Amino acid sequence: MALQVGDKAPSIEAKDQDGNSIKLSDFQGKKIVIYFYPKDSTPACTAQACSLRDNYEALLAKGFAVLGVSVDDEKSHKKFANKYSLPFPLLADPDHNIVEAFGVWGEKMLYGRKYMGTIRTTFIIDEAGVIQEVISKIDTKNHAAQVLG
Repeated sequence: MALQVGDKAPSIEAKDQDGNSIKLSDFQGKKIVIYFYPKDSTPACTAQACSLRDNYEALLAKGFAVLGVSVDDEKSHKKFANKYSLPFPLLADPDHNIVEAFGVWGEKMLYGRKYMGTIRTTFIIDEAGVIQEVISKIDTKNHAAQVLG
């Protein structure tokens, strides 16, 4: 079950596309947009990442740090971030620790076939580490507008 508004965000740690170790606690005192997406370089995931990239200055101006998370590895994230000039960290979660901690790993359906995967979800976390908003109906092309509200 996905975390809800009012829940404390779990303390997580993972490597980003550059091999840096990133923890949520590194952002204490800042608002965080942490978005979970299924796969690097797929059309919808690329549209979502580029929406956040294109509005990154506006997000920063509102005091947000942005983190992307998928179960892809660092190498895949590096390629994705470089190809689309993504200015924010992409956390590698190949062991599913983060997606499971946030409750966004679950059953999905594609072409009538059921499988387990990352459920595209964005969490907005306040300066105290409490979830303020959960966006589960993602408009990938206009995702930054959903976040900026």
